[in-house]
Amino acid sequence: MAAPRTAPVRKVLGRLSLPERTFVADALRTETVGGVLLLIAAITALVWANIPALHHGYETVSHFHLGPETLGLRLSVAHWAADGLLAVFFFVAGIELKRELVAGDLRDPRAAVLPVAAALCGMAVPALVSTLTNLVGGGSTQGWAVPTATDIAFALAVLAVIGTSLPSALRAFLLTLAVVDDLFAILIIAVFFTARIDFAALGGAVAGLVVFWLLLRAGVRGWYVYVPLALVIWALMYNSGVHATIAGVAMGLMLRCTTREGEKRSPGERVEHLVRPLSAGLAVPLFALFSAGVPVSGRALGDVFGRPETLGVVLGLVVGKTIGIFGGTWLTARFTRASLSEDLAWADVFAVASLAGIGFTVSLLIGELAFEGDTALTDEVKAAVLTGSLIAAVSATVLLKIRNARYRRLCEDEERDDDLDGIPDVYEQDDPSYHLRMAEILERKAADHRRLAAEMAAARHGLAEVAGGAGDEDDRRA
Repeated sequence: MAAPRTAPVRKVLGRLSLPERTFVADALRTETVGGVLLLIAAITALVWANIPALHHGYETVSHFHLGPETLGLRLSVAHWAADGLLAVFFFVAGIELKRELVAGDLRDPRAAVLPVAAALCGMAVPALVSTLTNLVGGGSTQGWAVPTATDIAFALAVLAVIGTSLPSALRAFLLTLAVVDDLFAILIIAVFFTARIDFAALGGAVAGLVVFWLLLRAGVRGWYVYVPLALVIWALMYNSGVHATIAGVAMGLMLRCTTREGEKRSPGERVEHLVRPLSAGLAVPLFALFSAGVPVSGRALGDVFGRPETLGVVLGLVVGKTIGIFGGTWLTARFTRASLSEDLAWADVFAVASLAGIGFTVSLLIGELAFEGDTALTDEVKAAVLTGSLIAAVSATVLLKIRNARYRRLCEDEERDDDLDGIPDVYEQDDPSYHLRMAEILERKAADHRRLAAEMAAARHGLAEVAGGAGDEDDRRA
């Protein structure tokens, strides 16, 4: 009787496929550079806003208004950064999400369960922690959504600064988490922070999106067509009352992210490759520059831990994110019969979960929307976001540094290319030609070693004869 067949056990956070690894490496490289710029912008904003001689200049620039008033677009510089520049960030997020859904990890429902469950738990638990903190402390629950977002760029900047060698599987997990996180953050903004709707403007924005989609379907190319159309769609979306960044997401989702015959990269990948540096290197840092400038003092920090609204944000980011993501990952592995990759331990998942507690860009945006009209509380919530993100970064640094020697060995294994064909050896273990190439290389090395051994043996033998002959001659003289 034949033994019953068992389904192979899936590995949680196992090694990526080579194409996915290449894509993730390219994406994270840009995000890391952008994250460092984001970090610099945040520090600059804090210094600019807290030095008495410079504070007035910061306020003047932030609140300087420009734009056509007749179109309802005479906005402050800070407002342009939040509603305008962040639309570029969400456009890239829309492309990333589309690619993950059609060509990445999220296209396979079995593989998508883990990051989706981890991201959902990583948003639900911080929201619950924030809400409970405010209910117990008698604070406002309006800011429940502030600690739900993860800032991938800031998290990667922390990794770059501390110099940890995080394996590609953990980096990819963090990136996919952030993509799903962004999707639900967009839904939160659209559903919970739309106070009024101008249906005429919204209808115009939808019509513009239809035209955008039809042009894409027709294969029309040229930035001079799409950029003006995108600006019109964005302006109509802004005037509709729906947050303008939704326009960026919608356009990103419309791009084709699968390749056709004769294409090396899909249109979505090409556009993302062009726009991502603009998003990571300009749009997000400028938003940070005009959003992170909050008063920092002993009293301000005391208020962060003394008010339920701000304490809820800190606890949500530091405690809620860690417990939510780690718990969601563990429960998914437990109930789907998946096992953790043998290269990793649950301590690694916990460390990455704590790193995901760095909430910056979207958290600051939601904080502004949640407490719009209350400038003092908005600034305090921003300070809470910065404080919680800093605590999460320090905690993650300690946890990741403990395992960094292990990570370094894993990264070296991932990068090793002994046959020098440009493909890491770990991806060629099932390829007979790889083993034949390695056999030739090792045979050449063995031949070189045998030749060197023979030369050394001959040289030593010659020296022994010379030494022995000299001794005999001396004896005869004696």
